[in-house]
Amino acid sequence: MNKESIWSTHYRALTIGIILVVTATAFEGLAVTTIAPGLSRELQGENLYGWIFSVYLLAQLIGTVITGQLVDKKGPAQPFITMIVLFALGIVVAAIAPNMPILLLGRMMQGFGAGALVNCVYTMITLRYPDSLRTQILAVFSSAYILPGLFGPYIAGVISEQLSWRYVFWLILPFIALSAILTTPAFRGLKPNANAGNNNNRLFLPFFLALGTGIFLFGLGKMPTVYGIVLSVAGLVALIIPLYKLMPKGTLVARVGLPAIIASRGLFVSAYYGTQTYLVLGLTSVLGMSADKAGLAVASAAISWSLAANIQAKWDAADLGVGRKKRVVTGLFIMLIGVAFSVPLTFIPNDLYGVTLAIFSQIIMGFGIGLAHPTSGAIAFSLAKPGEEGKVSAEISVADTFTPAIGIGIGGAIITVMTTFGFSLSMGITVSLLLQVLTVMISLAAATKLAAQPIQRSAERTPS
Repeated sequence: MNKESIWSTHYRALTIGIILVVTATAFEGLAVTTIAPGLSRELQGENLYGWIFSVYLLAQLIGTVITGQLVDKKGPAQPFITMIVLFALGIVVAAIAPNMPILLLGRMMQGFGAGALVNCVYTMITLRYPDSLRTQILAVFSSAYILPGLFGPYIAGVISEQLSWRYVFWLILPFIALSAILTTPAFRGLKPNANAGNNNNRLFLPFFLALGTGIFLFGLGKMPTVYGIVLSVAGLVALIIPLYKLMPKGTLVARVGLPAIIASRGLFVSAYYGTQTYLVLGLTSVLGMSADKAGLAVASAAISWSLAANIQAKWDAADLGVGRKKRVVTGLFIMLIGVAFSVPLTFIPNDLYGVTLAIFSQIIMGFGIGLAHPTSGAIAFSLAKPGEEGKVSAEISVADTFTPAIGIGIGGAIITVMTTFGFSLSMGITVSLLLQVLTVMISLAAATKLAAQPIQRSAERTPS
């Protein structure tokens, strides 16, 4: 009986390195949320506040797709080393930024590097871990977000208050250096795949996707003006073509196979982050709760996600992957219940009942996505053809990044339009949460097109 695990001697260093990469990038993203108001005031760039996050997201989209293509053409070693250096340089640039434009340059470098690093991590999981261990490493991958989610914003706030927001960026560098030391040896023996196609013409697609996404999101922020409508439509038209070409054919209609899993994953990830975004807004802006109390709901979702991710890994080992489709569908059904429970939140007059319902809904939602998220990744990786590991990794990463941005932007536009026409903020948030319910339902429909994916024993590989 195979007792191999991700903590076995020849996997241990790579596993720890992956955890550190994910933890560092997750901490950076969450920490900036806390320190952004202070740094924007100090750098006199309040008018560019939103771009602290937007420039990161758009650069992340570009880095994700371009790196996926480079990995397939050149192998993962060179892109990983280059991008971890770029991410570290972005941290340094942001830490020493004398003004907002330089800070945004650092954020752009960080976003590009972070998107590339996550893509490289996914590729390493595909190439270095056998299919029988992928749900284990993907469960740990999910768990690596827990500590940053629980303590990242608080630690960043303390450092910012006691020292300076600049030290928050410096704190991340040691984790990046250590992760590079631990993960780089895993690239030994990995060479470019001769089966990888030559798609130089696709290198420009992520730039057009980022441009279209940026215009679309900017237009949504100006709704319901004519200017906002025109920009939103123009951005949507501009992003559709590159998105169509970058995703597997049939993704928009959830065709059976890889397209269905990418479509389902993009939708349920969008619903997860969209629900949290507008749930926190409802708790703080409508029910008047403090940010720390609202953060309890987000933390509870992260904990239940981690718990479910580890449970599905044990189930996967027990049934040799035969139940993967069932776990994704079950997880999404549970997630649907959790998201639905959050819808009436803003109409509950009692703060205690409100936060209790929020935590309850997030625990259920987190458990559902904890079953579906790592399992969907394992299914996608098992469907990757030789020479296309980086491409599939990029498609997964884009699904995890692009759809939440679009979903959250549409939810925000709904609130803006409704309040402009005289509806209450509570009603706008409720409709935005209903949108997340619909998104999970569509994701669930796409997941029913998945085929059972038993573990591929023939594909097992051991690091040399």
